[in-house]
Amino acid sequence: MISTPKGLRLHIGVFGRTNVGKSSFLNMITGQNISIVSPVAGTTTDIVEKTMELLPIGPVVFLDTAGFDDNSVLGNLRIEKTLNVLKKTDICLLILEPDKWTDYEENIIQIIKEKKIPLIAVINKIDLQKPSDEFINKLESIFGKNIIKVSSLDSDNKEKYINALKKHIIDICPSDFLQPPALIGDLIPSGGLAVLVVPIDLEAPKGRLILPQVQTIRDTLDNDSMALIVKERELSYAMSILNQKPDIVVCDSQGVLKMVADIPKDIKATTFSILFSRYKGDLLEQARGTAHIDALKPGDKVLIAEACTHHALEDDIGRVKIPRWLKQYVGGGFAN
Repeated sequence: MISTPKGLRLHIGVFGRTNVGKSSFLNMITGQNISIVSPVAGTTTDIVEKTMELLPIGPVVFLDTAGFDDNSVLGNLRIEKTLNVLKKTDICLLILEPDKWTDYEENIIQIIKEKKIPLIAVINKIDLQKPSDEFINKLESIFGKNIIKVSSLDSDNKEKYINALKKHIIDICPSDFLQPPALIGDLIPSGGLAVLVVPIDLEAPKGRLILPQVQTIRDTLDNDSMALIVKERELSYAMSILNQKPDIVVCDSQGVLKMVADIPKDIKATTFSILFSRYKGDLLEQARGTAHIDALKPGDKVLIAEACTHHALEDDIGRVKIPRWLKQYVGGGFAN
C-alpha cells in the first residue's frame, strides 16, 4: 500500500495554532518521528506528509501543517500553504489546547465549513490541563460528538486515542472511501471470468504491473469472480482453450483492434481506460464529449491535455498517437 497513489488515499489534514501539539499528535498516530517537535513556535515550515495504512479505513495521507497564527518572517507564506492544503483535504483534524479558543480557531472553522470538509476536534495536552465542561459544551455546539481528548505524550493510552480517532474518521468519512464503487465487479457475475489483456511493452514498469491493472484484478477477486491475465499475442490461444466464454475481456486502449479480432462478437469487451473513466468520472458525459469529434474539420484547433507525468516515448499516445488518429478520422491536419 506504500505505493498507492495519493489520489486513492484518504487525505487527513492536521490544523491548529502554533505549538498546540500538531506534530506530536501526528508522531503518536503514526508511531514514528515524522515531524520535528520543538517548543519553538513555527517549527513546522512546510507541509509534512505521511502515508500509512490506517486499518480498517485503508490507505491514508496525514498532512501536518504550519500553525495558522504563524507570526514569523515567513509566516504568511506558511499560512498560505496551510490553506492550500484544504484543496486536497478530505477530513480535517483541528488540534486544540484545553480551554483555549481564539479568533484563529474561529477563522479556520469558518473556512473549513465553507469548503464543507468533515471536521474532528482533537483536544491535546490533557495531561497538563483537563478541559472544562464549558469548553466541551462550546465544542459540542460546533463539532457535535466529533471530539476526542488526547495526550500526545501519554504512551500508555496511545491505542485508546488512536481507536477513538479511527471511530470518528469512520463516522464522517466520505462514503466513496469506505465503500468505493465497483471497478469491474458489477460487470461480471459471481463466479464469472474476466480475461485481462495486459501489454508488456516499453511503457510497462519493470517487474510489475501498473496500478490500474492490479486494481482491476483485485476488484474481480473482491466480487468473487476470476481473472485470467494474458498478453496480446496470447489472447487468441487463451480463447481457444477455454471451455466456456469469458464474461468480459479488457485490454489496453492501444490494443482494441486486435482484441475485437480475437474474440467472438457476443462477448463484452472494454478497456482499462474506460473502466477507470467510469470509476473516477462521468462516463456518459465523456461519451457525449467524444461525439463532438464528428463535428471536427481539417484546420480546427484541438487541445489535448495530459495529466500523467512521464518521459515521452517515441510513439507517445498523448503527443503522437491521439493526434494521428484524429487526423486520420477527420481527414486532414489541425491548426497549430
